[in-house]
Amino acid sequence: MGWGVLGCRPNTTGLRVAGGMPGKPKRIRGCYRIPPKSWRRAIGRRRVAMGGRLLTFGVSGDIVSLERVSAIDRVCHGQEGATEKFFYMYMCHFSQLHVQLSLDDFTMGVLWALNVAPTQLHPNSWAYLQAFSILCQSLYLEPTPYAFLYFYDTRPQRPATWLSLISRPSISRLDAFSKYFKHFKDGYFKVVVKEGGKTYILNADGSAKFPLSWTNNPSRYKDMGMDELSVGDKEVVETLLKFVDKLPTKGLVRVYNLVHPIIDIEGHMAQSGKKNFVDKLPTKGLVRVYNSVHPIIDIEGHIAQSGKKNLTLFQTLRKEMAAKAKAAGKTDVPNL
Repeated sequence: MGWGVLGCRPNTTGLRVAGGMPGKPKRIRGCYRIPPKSWRRAIGRRRVAMGGRLLTFGVSGDIVSLERVSAIDRVCHGQEGATEKFFYMYMCHFSQLHVQLSLDDFTMGVLWALNVAPTQLHPNSWAYLQAFSILCQSLYLEPTPYAFLYFYDTRPQRPATWLSLISRPSISRLDAFSKYFKHFKDGYFKVVVKEGGKTYILNADGSAKFPLSWTNNPSRYKDMGMDELSVGDKEVVETLLKFVDKLPTKGLVRVYNLVHPIIDIEGHMAQSGKKNFVDKLPTKGLVRVYNSVHPIIDIEGHIAQSGKKNLTLFQTLRKEMAAKAKAAGKTDVPNL
């Protein structure tokens, strides 16, 4: 049994899964969240659930499985007595922040550098992480943990509670996702590492690539200097510092929802009712899907909201970085 912290209380809802009974653990494959009642869809290794049926989109069950929590489970509990490695995730990680499973090296690297478990990092800080990653990818930059953390300070508290990233004045280039992130503690579930997922989440010696359980000593960062960064880190930081105003975190995070247009189409169709084609379909919603085909269009739209200078700079930087990546023969650089 782990130690108690602020906000750790019995879960009364658990994880709802199609065909499951409340309070009874049931495993499901892939990555899944509970969206609005009219339509349920999952981000990452995608699942869409409608009317109690699960529809899968490229789901691989070899890495992790999801398990409903019991009434006594808390996100701050440790691994004591567990026969399998696991960690907890909040429902908002998927419903609002579009986190994908399995976690990528950048995300695991940030958690390791901060020395926190996934649920120990405040959702607003997760939003910064997600926005930073998509922004870097759109500029042909490789997001790195320390380049990301350069823009933030941390102030760990005792006893341990959620760790928040504090934007450094005049340096941070992302605005806050939400002033008040409400009710994020209300829904969470257990992510169990399967045999096929050990190479993704565990090191060769069996240790985890990031804390799976809450820690008593999150890392403290204060005014990180450029001299503490690697050459690759500096390239990322110096590029992002060229933007004059803060960029829209919420808009950038939304881009993760546009990877598969068919999911966006189905979401808009669901708004017209469960009986498809009986009622009028949402023209505005369907037209918006054109943006989903090329996420870069959506990114530019959100950046434009922060000013014309930022948009012009983004477009210029993207062309320059694309040419640089091509000249260097970087075939693995993401191209949105």
